[in-house]
Amino acid sequence: MAEHTDRETRRPTNEGPRAAARNRAAVVAAAREVFAEHGLEAPLSAIARRAGVGQAVLYRHLPDRASAVAAVLEENVREVEQAAEAEGATLSDVLGVLTWHLAGSAAFIGLLHSVRAGNPGGRPPAMALSERVQGALRSRLPTGHRLSERDLELAVAMVSVTVTGPTRSEREHRARAAWRLLGVEVGPVRPFSV
Repeated sequence: MAEHTDRETRRPTNEGPRAAARNRAAVVAAAREVFAEHGLEAPLSAIARRAGVGQAVLYRHLPDRASAVAAVLEENVREVEQAAEAEGATLSDVLGVLTWHLAGSAAFIGLLHSVRAGNPGGRPPAMALSERVQGALRSRLPTGHRLSERDLELAVAMVSVTVTGPTRSEREHRARAAWRLLGVEVGPVRPFSV
């Protein structure tokens, strides 16, 4: 009979909140990728597999499809806001981050086109997210820019309508072409990173 040392029989240390935060980040990142590749109707089990977590962990953080979409949209908006808040950021930089999200997320495009009709409980969540994106862009709109604050929202809507195609590369190409036709410079198309 083999002897077991304490080290062999000890359970892994429970990382508590650190593991929970890491798992949530992995699940949201996986949801973004899976939705971008397979659409919003992709099986939630694909998200768990991509994140490398079990179904229970997935449902603890994202109990249903609506919460998965909402989490991805919230993260997209947060990245656009962070890009706008970064020291030395320009409108071009923020538009690059926005374009990256547009090229990867049909849900994000839908958010920017959300119906602005009010609901009895207050503003629809999608409208609040859309307003946050517009606020981030307006915060970096230089005085005298060819787009006024009012035209900026229309320009984003116009560009987002052009973001079609079977691959991210094609969707990004179309978005860049649309910005060019509007005479608006867009920085590197990439996610925001700190």
